[in-house]
Amino acid sequence: MFDSSFPESLLPGCRRAEPAAQEALYRHFEGRLLHVCLRYVRTRVVAEDLVQEAFIRIFERLDQFRGQGPLEAWVRRIGVNTCLDYCRAEARGWREVDLDDVADDLTSDEADAPALLAGEELVAHIQRLPTIYRLVINLYCIEGYSHQEIGAQLGIDEKTSSSQLARARRLLAEQLRRAHLIQPYELS
Repeated sequence: MFDSSFPESLLPGCRRAEPAAQEALYRHFEGRLLHVCLRYVRTRVVAEDLVQEAFIRIFERLDQFRGQGPLEAWVRRIGVNTCLDYCRAEARGWREVDLDDVADDLTSDEADAPALLAGEELVAHIQRLPTIYRLVINLYCIEGYSHQEIGAQLGIDEKTSSSQLARARRLLAEQLRRAHLIQPYELS
């Protein structure tokens, strides 16, 4: 099944490297892919570079797309994998995050608070997280990966993925408290 919003008739032209068809594919998915990349890196310039790299991979591998799922999901996965490759290369020391700097656990009410924030504001706070936290929170909460899949992608154990997610949420909540976007937890 092809993505109904992208004209199926253009895919053969994209596979034959026809500029008009490739440009149509690029224009259709560029903005969506940029939003994906902006969640993984801290600057727009790097995100734009990653979009370009992702499209190179998309065009090189388009013959591998079989239409068994939405084209957009396939494009998105290539974008996410491109970002992960970049983050791995840029953050070789991410396993050495000082866990003592992480804030206390979230209460259950605060755990839902990020969903209420404006998208751009939340993305800005997620971008401030250390690399491993940013990767895990994006892959789990936004992309819908399981901890097993995250572990395989990042070369870490499932339990490590789960604990990194919990720490990412705590640190994100602390950032949001400091920005007065959520209320501090009050003991009763």
